[in-house]
Parts: sequence; C-alpha cells; structure tokens
Amino acid sequence: MTRQNATAAGPMLGSTMFSFTNPLHARRLTFEQIMRKIAELDIGPGFEVIGFQLRGFPEVSDDFAARFRDLVAELGLTLTSLAINADIAIKRGTRMDDEQMARYLEPQIRAAAKLGFPVVRSQFGASAESIRRLVPLIESLGVKLGPEIHAPLGVNSPPVMQYREMYDKVSSPYLGFVPDFGATAKGLPPAYLEILRAQGVEPAALDLALSIWRGPGDPGWKREEFNRRATELKIEPTKASALSVMFSILSSHPPASWMEIMPQIVHVHGKFYEVDEQGIEHAIPYEEILPVFVKGGYRGSMSSEWEGHMFSQDDGFEQVQRHQAMCRRILANAGAKAA
Repeated sequence: MTRQNATAAGPMLGSTMFSFTNPLHARRLTFEQIMRKIAELDIGPGFEVIGFQLRGFPEVSDDFAARFRDLVAELGLTLTSLAINADIAIKRGTRMDDEQMARYLEPQIRAAAKLGFPVVRSQFGASAESIRRLVPLIESLGVKLGPEIHAPLGVNSPPVMQYREMYDKVSSPYLGFVPDFGATAKGLPPAYLEILRAQGVEPAALDLALSIWRGPGDPGWKREEFNRRATELKIEPTKASALSVMFSILSSHPPASWMEIMPQIVHVHGKFYEVDEQGIEHAIPYEEILPVFVKGGYRGSMSSEWEGHMFSQDDGFEQVQRHQAMCRRILANAGAKAA
C-alpha cells in the first residue's frame, strides 16, 4: 500500500481506469502510460480495470497476463476489481436466457482470474439465476463477484433483492455487491446543471426536474412523473430527454442504507463528478457516506471513479488527486471519532 493512501480507518483507496476515459479514448495516453501515471501521482495502490478496455478481451494470452502482472508489481499497484459486461441484448432482437448469460460471463471471469484480480464487478443485466450457475466457477477460481448497485437502484430495489434472496440460499463467501456512491447522492453536479442551461434548457423545465429529483418517491417513479409532466407542459422532447438522464445517473437513497449489505460488500465505486478547490464534492455527501463504511468495519478497496468526463474533457488525474485527499480527510476524522 502506498504511504499516501494508507488510511487509518475505512477502505484502501485506489483508481479505476474509468476515471481516465478521456485521455485513453483520445489516445493522448496509452493504457500503460496511464498505469505509470497512477503510480507516479500516488493515486493507487488500488487499481481497477474495465475488462473491455483490454484489447481482445475476454481472450487473454499467457504472455499478456504475465506482462500485465509484472507491470502491476513493478509499479507497486494492488489489483482490486475487473469490471465485466452483461450484454443481455448483444444480438439485436433477442435477449440471452440464464444459461446463455452464464456462458457469456464465464470467459470474462476466467480472464479476471488469469490477470490476478480478486474481484469481478458484474451488472444487474445478468439475472440472479445466471450468477447462481456460476458459483462453482468463481469458488474454484477464488474470485469474488458482485453486481454494481448503481443509480437509480438502491439496496432494496427489486433487482437487488432478487440477488440478496439468492445469496441467502447459496451462502457463498464469494458473492457480494459493489456499491456506487451515485446511488446515495444529495444533488446534481453544478457543472452538469450549467451544461443543461448552456444547451438552452428553460429554467422552468430545469426547476421541475430538480424538484421531482429532490422530492420523495422511487427513482423510477420520479422519472416517469417528470416525463408525464414534461409532456403536459409541452417541454421540447429533446430537452426533456436531456433532463430525464438525471434520474438515472444519480439517486438519493439514504447513505446509511449501505449498512444493510456491509458484510457482503466486495469492492466500492467512489463515484464523484467534481471536487472543488476547497475539497468538496457538492453532489455526493461523502461526509455522510464514508463514516457509514468506517462504522461498518469495511476495510476492502474503493476506487476513485470520476465521471466528470460526462461534461468535461479534463484528463481526470487532478480530480482523482482531489478526491483522494478529500476521502483521506473524512476517513481520518471518522476514524478518530470511532476510536
């Protein structure tokens, strides 16, 4: 573990390659150059990868796997999670059944194990039954698996409950969850709202969307309610569509709700959009969320997951540095109070 990210309490910090989507996609930096910069800036040691960022994935040659593990060791990084895809409708007009999905996920899981990742982040596009069929595989490989609880889902949403019920029956220590902090947000990123205004979204339409987002109700109902009222008010469909995205990227489930699944958390996505110069993330209440994980005794890994590339062309490195500085401060305070 790097000296900088050896927190006194709570999770081990690290980075996900998702944060550096801009320089990777624009080919300003190669995959290896990003890895080296993560080590140089000391924003590891945790290192998470999106599987399909790797050329040829899920096919992984022995040579590539060996070179990858050597580079990880050279840089002093710690592999945390490899994200796999549950592309249930990859073939147009059809949807995979449980057996087909299990077969689709198997090579991705084997690739994660071959590369040395201890955790696989999956998606709720894969049914609980398809994952149940893979339990013998993940147990034999020694790889934990958990779907990402991403907005608009929360720990008690129907898809999550289906998994929780299956987990109770199977009782495998290799099954868990990956919380995404965007599910327990308190507002919308200021930069995102500025983009909407710059796109010509009328103040009345934006106010309507925000009032519904901040109000009571299930996130799915909120989106339907906004679309219904937007139609009634004759808000331009393209503007209404742009606004309705907010009901999917962030939701306002209570931060304390993560405690319900704390023993089954296998990795964490520290979602954030913008940490300002004062070290504050205005959309996601880290001051409320991180103490829950300290109190719950979580000592696993957490990736700084910058999603500001939704509205910014920044390379993400400074934002991840700010995010980790903020997290260390909050974790230190939470640890001191817990002592």
